[in-house]
Amino acid sequence: MSQTATATAIAPPRRIAALALPALVVLAAEPLYVLVDTAVVGHLGRVPLAALAVGGTVMTLTAWLGTVLAYGITGRAARRFGSGDRAAAVAEGVQASWLALGVGVLVALAMQLGGGALARTLAGGGDDVAGAAAQWLRIAALGAPGLLLAAAGNGWLRGIQDTRRPLVFVLAPNLLSALLCPLLVYPAGLGLAGSAVANVVAQTISGALFAAALVRERVSLRPRPRLIRQQLALSRDLLVRGVAFQASFLSATAVAARFGAAAVGAHQIALQLWFFTALVLDALAIAAQALIGAALGAGDAAGARALARRFALLGGVAGVGFAVLIAAGAGVVPSWFSSDPQVREQAMVAWPWFVAMQPLAGVVFALDGVLIGAGDVRYLRNLTIVAALGGFLPAIWLAHGLDLGLGGIWAGLTLFIVIRLVALLLRLRSGGWAVIGAVR
Repeated sequence: MSQTATATAIAPPRRIAALALPALVVLAAEPLYVLVDTAVVGHLGRVPLAALAVGGTVMTLTAWLGTVLAYGITGRAARRFGSGDRAAAVAEGVQASWLALGVGVLVALAMQLGGGALARTLAGGGDDVAGAAAQWLRIAALGAPGLLLAAAGNGWLRGIQDTRRPLVFVLAPNLLSALLCPLLVYPAGLGLAGSAVANVVAQTISGALFAAALVRERVSLRPRPRLIRQQLALSRDLLVRGVAFQASFLSATAVAARFGAAAVGAHQIALQLWFFTALVLDALAIAAQALIGAALGAGDAAGARALARRFALLGGVAGVGFAVLIAAGAGVVPSWFSSDPQVREQAMVAWPWFVAMQPLAGVVFALDGVLIGAGDVRYLRNLTIVAALGGFLPAIWLAHGLDLGLGGIWAGLTLFIVIRLVALLLRLRSGGWAVIGAVR
């Protein structure tokens, strides 16, 4: 049997689904819990809800750091696993967990010392909101070590193609917290602080479950600074790439705001739906990270290239499916989010672009996962910076200068996707990403 046949035989559609679907549930667990938390706190009044929004922004950033760490570790652990060295794959998880624990403790300490000042800065001078946000943040930050330990745990377990335990370790604590939150907020009389305590409980339990999974593997738990430095270098490239994304989307929102309240409201609706589709497609990318890393770790470059083509095709098919659903919901979906006719009218300006980019984005997200799994993150970092600085940002500010409205902004986002798609397909064709071995 050829190498290509070997790799594709171990990753039939059923195997890809077995990795992607649990990953999707894990990805969705935190946003869904945030919705529950928001609904519970929202009934306390305007000030607690605003305070949750301010404090939640900081913890969302912490969770994003965890996602960056998880994505980097998945590829490294998958390579070790693919080479037949499970112990080395788990060792990647040990070092990632030390890194996560260290960063989490620093975040928790920083919020005890500077949470008040940070809350005042984000709240824009509102004393009531800033005070409540600071209280929430100081408590919620105690869950940062657990939050980041869980992220590291997700990374190494995905790398060894175990998606069952992450599903349990994330979903069960979040369900417990969703039940605990209203009890602490109302019957227990803790108010907004009860929401923060529920967060800490969920994150600490989840982190402890992932740490216990490492202990059960019976590998050395000793910190290895050299390996941690290698992981930091990988995370740094992914972090820079993420910052380019954040800057681009913040700029898009800033430009949309300059076109009026209706335009920025419609932009927010379309953007949040865009983030939702990205969440689903990210589950496919996570499966790609695990399987591509394993194939390259096993020395099967031809098989990895065949898998990459399969993931690109699956991403495109998923994108077409989203395009059909979004197009069909054009006259209905915006009304779920706003009763304002001007907002709905503006949403229809962005909608054709939103629909058209879905198939392209499906391929892009899948190939992002392929290259992350291959450890080719420097290329991804540079590509994202070029696409943002050379395409997205100039396009949206040109839309502002020429008064092109929301259509100009979403044309800029489509250009961002097109640039990345072309560059990723060229990289895929070159084969330069398919470096074999347990370590890249």
